[in-house]
Amino acid sequence: MKRIIAVTKAYSSCVGEGAFVSEIFDDEASKLRKRGGDAVEYGATTGRPRRVGWFDAVATRYGCKIQGATEVALTNLDVLGYLDDIHFCIAYQIDGNQTVDFPNPSELERAIPVYKKLTGWKTDISHIRSFEELPKQAQNYVTHMEKLIDVPIRYISIGPKREQIVDRGIKRQHN
Repeated sequence: MKRIIAVTKAYSSCVGEGAFVSEIFDDEASKLRKRGGDAVEYGATTGRPRRVGWFDAVATRYGCKIQGATEVALTNLDVLGYLDDIHFCIAYQIDGNQTVDFPNPSELERAIPVYKKLTGWKTDISHIRSFEELPKQAQNYVTHMEKLIDVPIRYISIGPKREQIVDRGIKRQHN
């Protein structure tokens, strides 16, 4: 059986122009950008701040489906540890209609995010080595994401070092 591992962050980031449905702005974006992943969230070539946003389950589910992903590696979960509340985009509102299906590009420009809010865990998780050791709020965030994207989240990075990975050992069940 072939394994295809999709890799996604626990939040979204974007380089360049174009639709970014779950984008956040102002101080909220600055805080997330500063705590972000590799070399923080600034362009490697230009040094410009990357656009950041909440996790987008609609786009991620679509990406996983197109790639045929059997598992997901979720990165940067530790970055969200400073937040009281964590939002994630569960659907889009387009022209008054709510959808969980990824739209065509012309519709994407008009999409408004529909968010779900969960309580943050407000603690450092970089020392954790098993899913069960994560704060319940972090576990809840991961399991909600997993249900929305319909692919098991097997790996979770909880820091920038190679050993800061939690392997849940779960795989998609094939019929």
